[in-house]
Amino acid sequence: MIRLRGIQRRFVVGDQSVHALADVSLDITDGEYVAIMGPSGSGKSTLLHVIGLLDRPDAGEYRLSGRDVTTLDDDGLAHIRRSQIGFIFQFFHLVPRLSAADNIALPLVLAGIAPQRRASVVARALEEFGLMDRARHRPDQLSGGQRQRVAIARATVMEPAVLLADEPTGNLDRATGFEVIRILEALTDKGITLVMVTHDPELGRRARRQIHMRDGRVVEDSGRRQ
Repeated sequence: MIRLRGIQRRFVVGDQSVHALADVSLDITDGEYVAIMGPSGSGKSTLLHVIGLLDRPDAGEYRLSGRDVTTLDDDGLAHIRRSQIGFIFQFFHLVPRLSAADNIALPLVLAGIAPQRRASVVARALEEFGLMDRARHRPDQLSGGQRQRVAIARATVMEPAVLLADEPTGNLDRATGFEVIRILEALTDKGITLVMVTHDPELGRRARRQIHMRDGRVVEDSGRRQ
């Protein structure tokens, strides 16, 4: 499903050009559970943003489900993000003034789903993630674990093929973090492709495949040396 070849991404810092990604090539197949690991500044979050079409590479080719997405305009990228990719972030990125139910409904609103259908889908998501009694609560009225469950529900309400998680447990205590990871793992059992950035080796080892990065390069990929 995900095919990267020779991906490069550079940023200008002061008077220097820094390679956040340097000639990254890899394939991630449908239904894989992948952890991207490495020290701070290794390029793992930049790689996730490129995969999620939140950032464009400076060079290389990226094919998603066989389609070259490096040539798409902003509208084309936005359509694919809405229809095929879900995002989960360390700091939740929920809309503060909206309830849990309305946060979950946002992708459906943007996709133009009719209100009656939207209400049915949101109710099912609230039940699936154990949030029925928190449906009308705003994010500041929820615990960290509940906020992340709302974020996961929002990320999956459009039934994406790919779920991208950037340090999804980084803002949670350890017990709550493992609860969130178990929820994500249950989604992979349904066939969703999960690509997770984590600095925690214990969490990384739970993935079925580990990709290690350093200085913008993939240095190890589940036993296959780069």
